[in-house]
Amino acid sequence: MPDENLLTTLEQSLRQARATRARLAARLAELEAEAEKVRTELAEVDALANQTEAAMLRILSSVLGAGGSAGSVAPAVPSDEEIEAALRRDEAKNAHAARHQPPPVRSDVEPKSTRFADRTIPQAAAVLLREAGGPLHVNEIYNRLLEGGFQFTGQHPTISIAVSLNRNRRFRKVAPGTFDLVIRDVAQMS
Repeated sequence: MPDENLLTTLEQSLRQARATRARLAARLAELEAEAEKVRTELAEVDALANQTEAAMLRILSSVLGAGGSAGSVAPAVPSDEEIEAALRRDEAKNAHAARHQPPPVRSDVEPKSTRFADRTIPQAAAVLLREAGGPLHVNEIYNRLLEGGFQFTGQHPTISIAVSLNRNRRFRKVAPGTFDLVIRDVAQMS
């Protein structure tokens, strides 16, 4: 019965591969959560650094402004208003960057329907983008496809989505990992 031994060995190998995949998927989820925490901490450190820099500039401007003699030419020191304006610009930039973080790929998504079960990625993505009324990141498309009962066969579904949409003329990339319908652009131009 060499076939039975081979089958048993293959079953064990398959179980081990699935267990390894589950461990790696859990580890990836942990790493993604940790990365999000680090991004938040970086944004907080950036804000703190900007505030410290503004305080230093205020101190320098008051010291340099008070220390100059009547006949000397004082170095160009930004005014408090200029410093505050620069701080507001930096805060706006940081807020803009924080808003453009890609949504997370959720591991807890449960199918709520089977509406995408018999569709291709481009067909289902077109429906989602029309419903959304604007661009979506591949991570959000992935989460919504899972909710709609779409069955992914590859190991990297978000990459599969990006490649499928990149290759299809109905879609255009509007930002890193973010796609929209081309036809929407034509409709909005008129």
